[in-house]
Order: sequence, then structure tokens, then C-alpha cells
Amino acid sequence: MKKKIILVAAAVLAFSVLAACGKAEDKKPAGGNNHAGHAASSGQENAEKSAGNEKKEAGDMEHGGGHGDHGAAAKPASEDLNVSFTFPAGAAKANEETELTIQVTEKDGKTVNKYDVNHEKLLHLIIVNHDLSFFNHIHPEFKGDGKFTVNTSFPAGGEYKVFSDFIPTGGANTTLSEWVKVEGKEGKHTAIAADAKLVKEVDGKEIELAMSATKPKEDVTLTFNIRDAKTKKGIDNLQPYLGAVGHVVILSKDAEQYLHVHPIDEKATGPEAQFATSFPQSGTYKIWGQFQHNGEVFTVPFVVNVK
Repeated sequence: MKKKIILVAAAVLAFSVLAACGKAEDKKPAGGNNHAGHAASSGQENAEKSAGNEKKEAGDMEHGGGHGDHGAAAKPASEDLNVSFTFPAGAAKANEETELTIQVTEKDGKTVNKYDVNHEKLLHLIIVNHDLSFFNHIHPEFKGDGKFTVNTSFPAGGEYKVFSDFIPTGGANTTLSEWVKVEGKEGKHTAIAADAKLVKEVDGKEIELAMSATKPKEDVTLTFNIRDAKTKKGIDNLQPYLGAVGHVVILSKDAEQYLHVHPIDEKATGPEAQFATSFPQSGTYKIWGQFQHNGEVFTVPFVVNVK
């Protein structure tokens, strides 16, 4: 009888222990939820990193080259940054050299002080006037505290659009722009119209542009064929310009769409130089190709219709 009582008591005790264990397991999901929440957070972070990489790649398509991941630190996106363009006297004057200051900050006002070298420079500055007849590609010097400065001049009064093209360390290709007013007599307004023939002569060179496609949102290869204007012989000893055979900047007629395109084969030396890009929408675009030969950089412009 005693044995039976002991066995029953042992069974009751075992059941109680199992019930308690069951209750303890029931509590785990609360802790498990915290863990799951951490996992979801990590998954979200990974998704954000992936999205950041995709955004970087999308930006790279516009800039024609990859720049790699610089780690898990917060990566400033273009919408998180501000840029200002200022002159010492408040405004520049036509035909007078002046200092232009570019200040880059985050939305909270914190200065951006670390940048990746992008084709031998920390920042590419593109300046065009209202009708795109003026084009300047220069490289300001970083002064610290988020500031770059450069001395430049403007050929006439009027409005100019200034594009700052850079990569904040850990971030993606970023292009921020602004219209600035230059004091003085404005130049003659020239209508922007597509070229009848995509052949231009610049500095004793004849440059012909061929496009593999002319529709928006399609992959297009821009092929520049560069030859001697007199002999028509292809020039095959182009020199690197900013670390590549050449660079191409493309702007829509209204200067709202900007593309800075790098070559497919950066080590090419001519006579062909090819660039891959796509036009974001239909319209008229101006293309500037920049190359170097015999120590001199030359720029060739073309205007095309995309439809």
C-alpha cells in the first residue's frame, strides 16, 4: 500500500514538474518575440543595406561605374544632403574671376567631411548656362568643414546651373544642383535644337558620334570615333583624362536630367571611345564628350532627340 502511495505521489510530482515546464515554455514566446523582433530588425537592416546597394547601383548607372560597399555605417543618400553655392560678394559678375564655395551638409546641418575619390577627384563641378551654350567642368579643392572652393568666371550675365557631383564616404554617387544668378549683360539666347549630323570638328579633330538607340529608358551605347580632321586617320593615342579615356556629361534641354557617364573600357586609347547609358525620358539632350590628346583636353558637344 505504501508503495502505491509513493508511486502515485511520484506520478503527481512528475506531472506537476511537466506542467511547470509547459508553463515555462509558454512564456518563451514573449522572450522569443523579443528575439524574433531583433531578427526582424536585423532582416530590415539587411534589407535596407540591400536597398542602399541597389540605390548605389542605380546611381552608378547614371555615373557609369561601381564604387563598392564601404561597410555597415549609416550611408547618407542624396535626399539626406544639402548643398549651397555662394560667392564672396553675394553674386558673381560676368567676366570677373571669383571664388565659388560649395558647402555640403546633412539635413541636420552637420557638415560632410569624408568623400571617396571618384575619377581622381573628390568633387566634379559642372556649370552650364540657361541655353546650355556654355559648359565648364572643373574640380574644387576640399578645405575641410564640408567646404570646397574654386576660382572661376562666367562669360556673361544671367542664370547658370551648377552641379556638384561627389561620393560621400559610405554613400552613393550624389549630384546636387542649383541655379545661380550672375550679374552683367546677358548673352544671346540660342535655341537648343538637335544636330542634323553627329559630326563635329574641334581643335583639328573630327569627332563622329554614333548611338545604338534613341529611345528613352533603353540601354544605349554612345560611340565616339575620333580622327584627324585633315587626314581622316583615326587617333589611337588618346591620353587618360581623369583616369579614363574620356568622360561624358549629358543634360536634358531644361537641365533637369543629369547624367555623368564613364567609358565602357576606361583604358581604351581611341580611335573609338564607347560609353553605356540610358536616357530617363523622351526629349532633347545635349551631350558633351571630353578627351585628352597631346596633353590638351578637348570638349565636343552634340544635341540629340530621344523619342
